[in-house]
Amino acid sequence: MRLPKPVARPVLTAAVAVTAAGSLLLAPHSATADRRPPVREGSAPAHGAAGAPAAAARTALTAPVTDLAADDRGYPREQVLAADPENPADKSLKLGLVPYHAIAPKLNALQRLGDRVSVEVAGRSAGGHRLYLVTVTAPESARRARGQERMRELIENDPGAAAKDRAVRTTYKTPVFFNSNIHGDEWEGTDAALRLIERLATARDAGTEDLLAHSRLYFDITANPDGRIAGTRENAGGFDLNRDFVTASQPEVRAMRQIEIDKQPAVMLDLHGYVNGTLIEPTTPPHGENYEYDLFLKNTYANALGMEAAVDGLGHTPGKDGVEPAQIPFRDQQEGWDDWPPVFTPQYAAFHGTVAAHTVEIPLTVNGSAYDTLPAAELRRRSAVNVDVAGAAMRATLDFVRAHRASLIADQIEVFRRGSAGAAQVPVSAKTVPGVPGIGPEDVYTTVFPRAYVVPAGGTQRSATAAARLVDHLIADDVRVTRATRGFRLAGRTYPKGSYVVDLHQPKRGLANALLADGRDISDKVSTMYDISGWSLGRLWGATVERVPGGSLAGVPRTAVRSAAPVGHVAAHGDLRLRLDTPQEIAALNSLLRDGVAVRRSGDGSALVPSSARARAVSLARAYDVVFEATKATGGTPLRAARVAAAVTPGELFALREMNFDVVPVSTAILDAGFDWSAADVLFVSSGLDRAALTPAARTALDAFLRTHGLVGRGAVGAALNTDAGLLAVRPVEGAGDANGVVRVVNSGGPVMAGAPDHSFVYAPVWFTAPGPGVRVEQSYAPGDPLVSGHWRPSADGTGGPAAAAGRPSVVSGPRVVLFGTEPLFRDHPKGEFSQVGRALLTVS
Repeated sequence: MRLPKPVARPVLTAAVAVTAAGSLLLAPHSATADRRPPVREGSAPAHGAAGAPAAAARTALTAPVTDLAADDRGYPREQVLAADPENPADKSLKLGLVPYHAIAPKLNALQRLGDRVSVEVAGRSAGGHRLYLVTVTAPESARRARGQERMRELIENDPGAAAKDRAVRTTYKTPVFFNSNIHGDEWEGTDAALRLIERLATARDAGTEDLLAHSRLYFDITANPDGRIAGTRENAGGFDLNRDFVTASQPEVRAMRQIEIDKQPAVMLDLHGYVNGTLIEPTTPPHGENYEYDLFLKNTYANALGMEAAVDGLGHTPGKDGVEPAQIPFRDQQEGWDDWPPVFTPQYAAFHGTVAAHTVEIPLTVNGSAYDTLPAAELRRRSAVNVDVAGAAMRATLDFVRAHRASLIADQIEVFRRGSAGAAQVPVSAKTVPGVPGIGPEDVYTTVFPRAYVVPAGGTQRSATAAARLVDHLIADDVRVTRATRGFRLAGRTYPKGSYVVDLHQPKRGLANALLADGRDISDKVSTMYDISGWSLGRLWGATVERVPGGSLAGVPRTAVRSAAPVGHVAAHGDLRLRLDTPQEIAALNSLLRDGVAVRRSGDGSALVPSSARARAVSLARAYDVVFEATKATGGTPLRAARVAAAVTPGELFALREMNFDVVPVSTAILDAGFDWSAADVLFVSSGLDRAALTPAARTALDAFLRTHGLVGRGAVGAALNTDAGLLAVRPVEGAGDANGVVRVVNSGGPVMAGAPDHSFVYAPVWFTAPGPGVRVEQSYAPGDPLVSGHWRPSADGTGGPAAAAGRPSVVSGPRVVLFGTEPLFRDHPKGEFSQVGRALLTVS
């Protein structure tokens, strides 16, 4: 084991080195001040045209969530899984690993080995593949299983009583969760898990007997079967699932979320690749400010030391097989591998009571160019090493659980106790977290929790529809929400009956606050961040969310709710108005247009629907929870269904389909191959289309289309196409490429931005200068400092920062063109912004 380095934590980077044998290996480099952060888990974000099939979007939007806690049977819970058709194209085969089609037969065989292994189907992927949850534990009667569930609920719901409960201390089984293959082209965690399950199923030594008598071990065998088969980081919908936990837009993430809620693991590992040497969290600063970091760091660091010893103990060396010693970012690095956003699996798990949670990056690269260029024998050698490393990490974790089961459950109880009691967080220090070296002021991140949040009833229709969606999302995350049974007054404000109240004195207050709070501007805390630094469903989902800093809720008449009250309805008489302020309203409109309903657009951007379509409106109001109100407005511009040609990111493609647009993906390559522009009504461009790189024929066809059809552009790529095609007379200015977060904006109130929130989201922000004739400013960055939360620094010469963007146009329009400098469709994340793009497409089509 290497000695701790409590002061210096050099930034991790990786470079390619060549051994005497000629195989490519990754070796760590020393830090430099201007080095960009490492790209986590070894792959760059998806670029270019998103070709995800529409079926994947439909599955993602409709796949049900399996309630794993509803099953009160004992263990084992055996079932015979139907086999999948053999797929010789499965990318796992080249590596000598288990292909997806062989997993079901393997699990059937493991269940037959004895009475310790159970298999459940936790859901289905966006591509329609089964998601397998395996439980390994000593047999339990149905009565004992119900007793375990009662204790699990007691720990969360009454942690004070749980801390004193003798049965919890002596008979509660410690839940442990191993998550594998969330990135599809990081395969080996699955194989290591299957190997470990087989050993646990048959081992009769005293250690295994003790472990399974006092623990339940849960294995998500492959969290991303679509990617495992295709050899892609993303699922069939094009989503990086390890970035989706704030919004849970994908069915695989909803399945993992339900495992976290229903099984309540105290310890979890998320098995990834590839970083050499093996990287084992805890992470560098900044640390998520909403969880109980003292308890998390104490356990996560201790388990990391055990995993490090186990991995290094395998005997792999740089000279023998190209494997570097393991590393722990908290100890060995300065910054660039943070746990700030809860978009990653271990960070999200912390909010559900997981007090030791790790990303583990196994060492030897087998994906990307290595998969295509290295000999199969070398790939299989590397994969075998990686399986061994993943297995060592899991076995060390089980040793940790055996040795510390009592304190792990006690610390989980304490997480929930602090939340329920509204207790203050405990800042980390050498005194509060003894045994962890190198804790400094740079590691102290805490927050002041408000007493509550209120989502008021009434207000605009946009806020009511958005509020219902937000409340349902909070409840799905196991955040407790109540609803006022009559009007009330709180902290000097009056709220009407039906308002939602999120009391922050609850077990999972950290998650509630992480989702609803504005967040923090951390630009001055670190020089670089790993992923997004700002997010806020309170600001970005379109609902009105009010922070209540203090006071008592004792006088607030309220009752717990399991779902939001429906808001959808249709006026009984006359023509109808559909306000296009939410993605659900855009989706309902597109459904009407596809049905051939004669819809007109009014001057304020809303849709006017004839009374003859009332029956269809009733169906859509129920399906999308939207309101068709009565109107006497006449006139307006006829609308028709628009087919969108889209060169966009996977998240944007998904959001367009969520709004029911008919989308055909395009790219430079697709246009060069001869695209039929008669199949499109409007072009949306943000990624993967470069006019200058097109063949002359493709460029001519594109220009001809843009002379008579509309363009919606987003970011630098969309603005570049506008400039190259000579359309809207503006000059785009690019901010820092890694800048991101929640920003304040000022809307013009025109048809594109009518009803838009006064906050937006940016990543690599763009603003516009030198507007020419016919240019309309639809939205501007707020004056002063527009950044509310996130990380946005100016470049070394002082340009590109938020001060340079302040007051500048962020969205501009003109005849047949709308350009966005913000990211209103980012990763299916800022729901309240979606309708801006929907309105823009309708405006220019």
